[in-house]
Amino acid sequence: MDEITLILAIKENDLKTVEHILVQDPALVSKEALFCAAREGHMDILKYLVEYSRVSLNEYDDEHRNVLHYGAESGDLEVFRYLVEKCGMDPLVGDKNLETPWDLVHKRHSEIEQYLESRYAHKYEDFYRNPIRTGFFPDPSICRVGEDYYMVNSSFIFFPCIPISHSRDLIHWEIIGHAITNPEWAHLDELEGGRGYWAPDISFYKGRFYITATYRLNDVPPTYRRQIVVSSDKPEGPYSEPVFIDEDGIDPSIFNDDDGKRYMLLNRGARIFELDESGTKKISDAQLLFYGDHKRAPEGPHLYKKDGYYYLLEAEGGTGPGHRVTVSRAKELFGNYEPCPYNPIMRQNDPDAGIQRCGHGDLVETQDGRWYMVYLCGRMIGDGYSLLGRETAIDPVTWTPDGWPIVNGLKGPSTMQVKPFAGAGTATEKTGISPCGLPFDYMTPRPFTPGGVKFSPETGRFEISGSKAPLSSVDSRNIVLKRQTSFEFQYAATLEIPAMTEGQTAGITGYYDENTFFEFGITSRGGQIYLYSNEHVGDDDRTKISDEPVPANVTSIRLIMDTSYLTRRLSYQYNAENGSETEFITLDNVCYLCDEGLKKGKRFTGAMVGMYSYASESDLTAVFHSSTHINRYLK
Repeated sequence: MDEITLILAIKENDLKTVEHILVQDPALVSKEALFCAAREGHMDILKYLVEYSRVSLNEYDDEHRNVLHYGAESGDLEVFRYLVEKCGMDPLVGDKNLETPWDLVHKRHSEIEQYLESRYAHKYEDFYRNPIRTGFFPDPSICRVGEDYYMVNSSFIFFPCIPISHSRDLIHWEIIGHAITNPEWAHLDELEGGRGYWAPDISFYKGRFYITATYRLNDVPPTYRRQIVVSSDKPEGPYSEPVFIDEDGIDPSIFNDDDGKRYMLLNRGARIFELDESGTKKISDAQLLFYGDHKRAPEGPHLYKKDGYYYLLEAEGGTGPGHRVTVSRAKELFGNYEPCPYNPIMRQNDPDAGIQRCGHGDLVETQDGRWYMVYLCGRMIGDGYSLLGRETAIDPVTWTPDGWPIVNGLKGPSTMQVKPFAGAGTATEKTGISPCGLPFDYMTPRPFTPGGVKFSPETGRFEISGSKAPLSSVDSRNIVLKRQTSFEFQYAATLEIPAMTEGQTAGITGYYDENTFFEFGITSRGGQIYLYSNEHVGDDDRTKISDEPVPANVTSIRLIMDTSYLTRRLSYQYNAENGSETEFITLDNVCYLCDEGLKKGKRFTGAMVGMYSYASESDLTAVFHSSTHINRYLK
């Protein structure tokens, strides 16, 4: 007898043979046998394996699917109910691709779906999915004013700086403005990728919105970090010119106490100092409130006052797999803080789950007295690559009888969760135009040159002046980018072929920073125009140039990037959509567009796509139109 015979007996629904095999050799049982019984819908064999064999229910397949995923595939209500009710399996837990057992039965097995709707008192459409902000949306901070919610995220060296998003339901968000839109106020020109504006905080005080963030400089002594504060009477701005506060540390937040005093907190641990009424001037020395519960990399401090306690939220463990959120409290602001006995209140404990590196949280109370926490997370693909960077998730917070906040019942990040507000619709993000002239969903590494990027909202046309420096330089300008928000998508733009001189280039790009990117477009060689691609990774370039020049009768070319996880298929159409699509090259592994793709500098952002123009010492203007970014799937 062997395992193959056992699987055959399960498929044939032969319980007696299954029992005989496992009595003779109990070690032959396996997760494959369990999954097979669940998928085949053989209830008696499933119960025998669960209740009498050595098999465990915390087993997963290569896609991180458990026995309930296989039970869902069977379509058998009795099997599904047994696994949920008697075995405690959760139909809302996702696999590596965040597909849940409920997803598998939705619209396929109505009887099971009706059971789930009855069990949860909600329909499938009543749930939201994490992450709620996909792609490059790290370090969230949130505040509520009336029924409106506002969130800010880190922007690093990208301009305009610090996106501000708005929502009425906590799930669907749209960018409405930025904290810094004046290029003269950005102070990013010399900064390396990964520097710039870190971990912003948004708060509301006496009719004004305040945003503070760390301004992270290059590693040139003596100053590495400063804090900035801007304010506005409108959430979308315009905001005041940044005021700098010279206190070392990262992740500042502003806390307004009941007595009218205002404070700024920042790491290490949670240090605090008093601000003046304007929130822009430091008027006391910083002192440590509490170092943190985990004692490793304590940062991201936020203070809240509730029911006579000061609650201190901190992110700890670093921004990798050990990231977490902890909480402590004290009766007095400057008292001794007691760690929560349930810490960490948010952490991913399953190293193979679809959502990882959860931390850097911020709490918000809804208008009807419920609580939620937004926090950063990341989704790993391949050999541990976070292609989309650090994203934003949200989960409900409940308060224990002894007065401690816990997130999602201490189960870690959720995949599916009931929407905070019934009737919340689908995402319909509108694209406004920033005062700097870019659509809200586009940005440039460091401010673009005056007049260097022109956008027409009526036609969607981008006019990009060629940079004098290549994409691999911190001096490169006018690279127009948007966040990659899905693992599978198509990005394309039509380029009018301009007059070019030797060595000039223009096209589309997959971009992380000046150290890692690829280009796909056209270049001038020997007085003729050629297609080309180039992968730039660290100090290396891998370039391909077409054998034949672009035909003289071609006036425009549509450049197309088809993405499936770490693979990019680059193709083109001559004379835009009128020509046939031809593949130019497939890049098999663009892991260099991930945080983990290169050990150089600060890498905290995520993959982006966009358009560029490189003029070298001459002049060049590239005109792009009909740019599209189509996600094939929601996540």
